[in-house]
Amino acid sequence: MLNSILITTSTSLEGYKITKQLGLVRGITVRSRSILGNMAGGFMTIFGGRSTIYTELCERAREEALQLLILHGEQIGANAIINMRYDANEVMNGLTEVLAYGTAVVVEKIED
Repeated sequence: MLNSILITTSTSLEGYKITKQLGLVRGITVRSRSILGNMAGGFMTIFGGRSTIYTELCERAREEALQLLILHGEQIGANAIINMRYDANEVMNGLTEVLAYGTAVVVEKIED
């Protein structure tokens, strides 16, 4: 999905002027690994090193939360999201919540 919204972790967007602040937007997902995935991931931890199974799960969860954040921003009329952050919490053993959040704004490009 090509993002139609500009996103930054900064509180401003270089080259743009914020004309309207629309408020908090968020995208949230809760993910778990399958039993087979958990067994494979557990087996990988025995040998140490990078756990590609869990890395892939985390990456998919963050991407899903980001896309939901973008959708929420579009729904309220934003063309940018500033101060974007991720947060993750374990809801229960093997079940993780990933939250993407930020401030939805309307920006205009500054003419040089």
